[in-house]
Order: sequence, then structure tokens, then C-alpha cells
Amino acid sequence: MYEFAVTPAVTQMRRPGVTIDSVVPGSIADEIGLESGDRITKVNGRTVRDYLDFRFQTSGEVEMIFLVKKSDGETWEVDLERDEGEDLGIEFEQIIPRQCANECIFCFCKGNPDDARPSLFVRDEDIRLSFLYGNYTTLSSVTADEMNRIIEQRLSPQYVSVHATDLKTRAYLLGVEEEKADISDKLERLLENDIEIHAQVVLCPEINDGKVLEKTLRDLAAHYPKVVSTAVVPVALTRYNKDERLTKVTPEFCRKTIEKIGELQEEFRKTLGTTFAFLGDEIYVKAGAEIPTRDHYGEYPQIEDGVGMIRTFEREFGEFLEEISSGDEKPTGEKKDLRTHDLALKPVSDEDVPVVQSLNGTVFTGEMFAPYLRKQVERLNALVGSELSVVAVPNTYFGGDVSVAGLLSGQDFLAVRDKVEGDFAVIPPAVIKSDEPILIDGMGFDRLKAEFPVPVYASDLMELVRAHIGS
Repeated sequence: MYEFAVTPAVTQMRRPGVTIDSVVPGSIADEIGLESGDRITKVNGRTVRDYLDFRFQTSGEVEMIFLVKKSDGETWEVDLERDEGEDLGIEFEQIIPRQCANECIFCFCKGNPDDARPSLFVRDEDIRLSFLYGNYTTLSSVTADEMNRIIEQRLSPQYVSVHATDLKTRAYLLGVEEEKADISDKLERLLENDIEIHAQVVLCPEINDGKVLEKTLRDLAAHYPKVVSTAVVPVALTRYNKDERLTKVTPEFCRKTIEKIGELQEEFRKTLGTTFAFLGDEIYVKAGAEIPTRDHYGEYPQIEDGVGMIRTFEREFGEFLEEISSGDEKPTGEKKDLRTHDLALKPVSDEDVPVVQSLNGTVFTGEMFAPYLRKQVERLNALVGSELSVVAVPNTYFGGDVSVAGLLSGQDFLAVRDKVEGDFAVIPPAVIKSDEPILIDGMGFDRLKAEFPVPVYASDLMELVRAHIGS
């Protein structure tokens, strides 16, 4: 396993190879004696650093030799054969992120409470996570070896935080010297080798807006289609951000940004056939402006960065209501009174979606999304007779500009528990840590549920309704 040090652009080998987390019973790996805790250090004589290396080196191979370091310290050389495409039955440890060496003045980690979970202070700068999950890197401390790996293993696309193509501005934002901030050669090399790039600009008023932003977007658009898209998202300041260089994003600033970038978007659609430069949803919400149409977003290339999420939700919820109205969500063809249909509370499916006795409850969400969710829930209530209410939850944990649902904490939900109406409460699944049932402030989900007067579910609303209707 490789673990990356916090020091700039330095990797430190802790243990060679990639550790097996689990083995599927009856699989090839099980048959040859591989076990949880074993480390595969080489495949066909080539060093393995992580599971991306393993995947790359085993892809398309039917005959392989593994060098395995067993958990008891013994070393095995294992020959194996498999049918083409046959799965080996191995689950590996998670990648430990390579740490960022920048000192970005707007870094969200600088806006954490002092008592926040240690993992919230991890600033990753990892090309592997960029490829796998769409995490952004600045490329400023990416090494030559990492650049070679992107190209050799075709780790495309890469998501790159550009912020500004004006070098002085970029260096200022990243908190590093200009020489380090300059990634023009790295970008050129990636593009020459057909590595697709999705770019990001964290928009900081009075720093990289105005003419600097226009230059950035034009410079990036000049490389379309290899630079596929650019997301422009507003800087988020918590109540813990004390850096005087940062200016709060105001509704007026957002309105001016929409107007100015709207002109560029129209130009890009004419010259490139795509909007190319996409504004984060929060900019439209803060400006009190209409969310753009579905056509504006095309294939939604930056949706994980909060670009087009509201429009996507409205479209999917509208389709969901059409399914209900047409009867597609009623497998038996029988209409059900969703207020009185008697069902036990029980988990269903692999995602443990609850089956509720009645659709009479409270749905919690962030302040930014609440008006949009409330509008759709009112449509659902009118259609099926449900009695669902939507409560906007203020973020008291971070405070400041933070209003997205995914950053709500346990204490935030406890602060509004007196607003519960009905038989249950629903919180967004995104507020629960993916590998542990805790919220962002470290509060356990079980503790949160125990503090509420009604059952609390971390569930997607549409799935909850589907489970109720289809049971």
C-alpha cells in the first residue's frame, strides 16, 4: 500500500502492494488461497501500488503470476488462469489520498470548526481519485511519475481546479509561488495525449471574477473538446473563515455573474455547440434567477460539482409523478389510499429503503434546496393525497454561506426536531458518512434517531414513496 505524505509532492511507501479487504467465497481468489489481509505486491513482475495498478495490470490477462505477501509474513508466488472477463473475486482496501500541498486561501478545510472530525481536514490532491470519483486536483504538485501514470493507464477524464489562467491570480488563490502555480505544460501534455479535462473555477469576488474570469473561460474553451467543460462555482465561506482577502458572494454579485457569463455561454453555444461554461446552481438560487433548462446542461458533465442538480431533480421528480399518475408505480394495477394503506415498517431491498405505514411525515433538507423540494412535494401531495411537509434546516454547524443539504450536521437536525409533523422524518442520505453511520459533526445516526420523537430515516424521498406504493 502507498500512503501519501502531507509534504509537497512526496510519496512515502509504508508497505508494498495493495491489501485485500475481502475475498468472494468460491471465487478464483478463494480457490488459490488468497485471504483478507494479504498484499499483492507484483503482477507478472510489475510492482503494484494500489488497486488501480492491479486493475491496469490484470486487465485482459487470462494467465497471471501474483507475488503475494501473506498476513503471517510468508511470501507466495501464485500462478493462476481464468476465462476471459472472469472476475477474480477480490475487494481491495480504499485508496489513501495523496495530500494537497497548496495553501488555497478559499480552501473549505480552513472553514471547519476546531472540533471537526479529523477526516474533514484532509485536503486531497490525487489523480487517482480524480479519475475514479471526480475529485478535483490543481495539478500544481502532481509529479512527473503521476503524469506518466495518467497517460499510461489512461486515467481519463481528469478534473482540474484551474481557478484562473492568469498566472498571478492563480498563484495568489493557491497560496504558492508562480512557478509552482504554472500548470500550462502539464495541461498541454495531458491534452496532447487525449486525456479529457473537466475544469473548475471557484469564483472569489474581486479576485478571479470579471475580466480574469472571462479570460479563463476563453482560454479553456480554446481547447474544446479536449477540455470538455468548465464549472464556475461560488466560494463558500463558513463562520470560521477569517481570511480578509475573501469577499462574501452576494445576490447582486450572482446576478451580474449570470448576466456576464450568459453572454459567453451564448457565444460558446454558437461556436462550440455546447454551453461549455456552467454556473453552479447556488449562483442562480442566490440571484433569485430561474434555473436554466435541461438543454442548457447537455449531458450534465459537472453535476457532481453542483451544476444542474436542481434541474435534474425537477426532471426526475416530474417523471416520477407521471409514473405514479399513469399507474406504472402500482404493479397490481390497484389504486391505494396512500394515507391509510396499512403497512409494517420494514427494510426492503439492498438499500434498506423503509416501508412506512402512511405518507404523513416531514422531509428535512438544506435551505438552498428547500423551495424546490417543497414545490415538488406539494405536487405529490395533490396527486396521491399524501401529507408530507418540507422543513428547511439552517446550518448552524458551519454557518456563513453554507446552505446545501449534504453539509447538515446532527446538531442542525436536533435544532429543528420540534418542527416535525406526522409519523416520521426523512433526512438526506448524503448527510451520513458513506462507510460509517455518523454525520458530519461526528454524531452517530443512532443517537440522532434516539433524540427524535418519531422514526428518522436517511432515505431518498422518491425511493421511500416507491417502496410504500409497491409493497
